[in-house]
Amino acid sequence: MATPLKIDIVSDVSCPWCIIGYKALDEALGKLEGKVVADITWQPFELNPNMPPEGQEIVEHITEKYGISVEQSEQNREMIKQRGLEVGYAFGNRGGGRIYNTFDAHRLLHWAEDEGKQTELKLALFDLYFKESGDPSDHAQLLTVVESVGLDKVAAKAILDSDKFTQEVREAQQLYQANGISSVPAVIVNNKHLISGGQPAAVFEQALAQIAQEAEAESSAEA
Repeated sequence: MATPLKIDIVSDVSCPWCIIGYKALDEALGKLEGKVVADITWQPFELNPNMPPEGQEIVEHITEKYGISVEQSEQNREMIKQRGLEVGYAFGNRGGGRIYNTFDAHRLLHWAEDEGKQTELKLALFDLYFKESGDPSDHAQLLTVVESVGLDKVAAKAILDSDKFTQEVREAQQLYQANGISSVPAVIVNNKHLISGGQPAAVFEQALAQIAQEAEAESSAEA
């Protein structure tokens, strides 16, 4: 019988390593099919919580935030692009573009969990930002994405036009920050095992297999 694993992925929709990490995790879960079954929940993290509505040009933002040169920024981008291809994710033309505030996207993701469509929405939001150079702070674009994954556009608009789920998202962000999560992706298994960063599929596979084995041993001991 497959061992159930609770997996929380703390991430932002504008984090390239988050989609790279997820694709590797998904590959690992595929290889462990029949051995583990994962219940995945996406948890909120904002890379740029103070980003103004108009956003910021991405190269300018990266060089300012990390104190690196434009050349280093371009090298990092090329490395990310190649890592994406290795896990089957083709980033779009990210030569230009902007970085945006993502809080409203996280409110919709909180709602989508209850609707059983959270992962579908998360992946569509990654595509909006990375493949279409879209703006995940723009309500019209968010509603288009919502509709594309079969969620109720009217219900989503009502959320965006209000402050619904603001408190819930803030509390979740604070919880993970209080528990030491300062960079993403952070993959937390069964509320106690942390796998940090966009790891290769083999790393996820080995870690999940070991965690499942430990969970089975604990379950047997309690029986």
